[in-house]
Amino acid sequence: MDSALYVFVEDLRAEGVRGLLDRASAYGVRGVAVAAVYHQARDVTPHGATRLTLRRDGVHFPPPEDLFGGLRLAPPVQPGAEDRPIEELRVACAERGLRLHGWAVFLRNTAIGLAHPDVTVENCFGDRGAPADLCPAHPDVRAYAVALARAVARQGVDTVVAESLHFAAFGYERCSVPLGPMDAFLFGLCFCPHCMSRAADLGVNAETARQECARIVGGVLDGDPPAEGEVTRAALTAYAGPEAVAYARARSESVTSLVGEVAAAVTAEGARLTFADATGAAKGYAHGLPSAALAAHDSWQLGIDLVALGDLVPSFAVLGYARDPARIADDVAAYRRSIGKNPELRVVLRPGAPDTDSADRLAAKVRAARTAGAGAVDFHAYGLASFDALTRITGALA
Repeated sequence: MDSALYVFVEDLRAEGVRGLLDRASAYGVRGVAVAAVYHQARDVTPHGATRLTLRRDGVHFPPPEDLFGGLRLAPPVQPGAEDRPIEELRVACAERGLRLHGWAVFLRNTAIGLAHPDVTVENCFGDRGAPADLCPAHPDVRAYAVALARAVARQGVDTVVAESLHFAAFGYERCSVPLGPMDAFLFGLCFCPHCMSRAADLGVNAETARQECARIVGGVLDGDPPAEGEVTRAALTAYAGPEAVAYARARSESVTSLVGEVAAAVTAEGARLTFADATGAAKGYAHGLPSAALAAHDSWQLGIDLVALGDLVPSFAVLGYARDPARIADDVAAYRRSIGKNPELRVVLRPGAPDTDSADRLAAKVRAARTAGAGAVDFHAYGLASFDALTRITGALA
């Protein structure tokens, strides 16, 4: 069974490339997935050079001029990128017979969003309050994503692991008004001109959908009771009407076509694409206790059409952020049914808190994933987990 350990460039600098790979090899993984492109974050890092690590938006390699020279959007460049840490890692992996995956965050970039607000998502009220969330329907964002995919592939990686290559889940830092899950979903839909135009091309009355979302969410913000229950197409139709649901479903065209372009670009550079579906993180990241609906059944909420993508991409990565091995099995089986038999299916597990509390639990989740149809199990992430948690990987893969 294939496996990889997710690592950050900051981990390489803190412990040295060879020291880190010695540990990874001892855990029994067959490769590493390095964060070649990452987003702004502030992380507790138990064994890092600093115990609180500030990460920035951007690439950890010099961006090729021929790819970004003529584009409006270009990735910020991380400090130290001129030292080419990924090239050093590639050479060291080859010496050890380890595969190298280029982990890239595509449409989550606060620096780009603040510099170019028009490329970010726009809600039903006309607000652009999510600078990190780049809209996959915007032509400039799409051109940037394709160039970024080529740039990562050129680093000599075996695969490009594409994170955030879809719409983001709605989020905020503070809210003192009770919002139900359906209210939050409607609040998070993008109604930028490009999204509305693409929906209209598919026969959706985009303006009616926008007005209904504004009416419903605005009512809740003004004191109406929030919606109850999980987001399903049937419940959403009853709550917001058929045009709002049709609009939400139409978003998958933007995502599917963009993923197809990115996959073709990666292939042209001699690598292959692994599409990462973040639905499992949206459901269980904070606690490992996802709500009842399976992740594969909720992927549409991020604009992901698993059936369509199953014919476009050779590999999927899904996030098994759940404590219960039985839930991992159910999620994996549902993904396998949706994407079909051919694409590789990789499940990303966390070896430590909040959803893994013992070596036995991690081993049980690996077995559950394998039995349910996964061809690979990966582990997230070296710099975030304690050494005690990381040692659980060895037994889980045995």
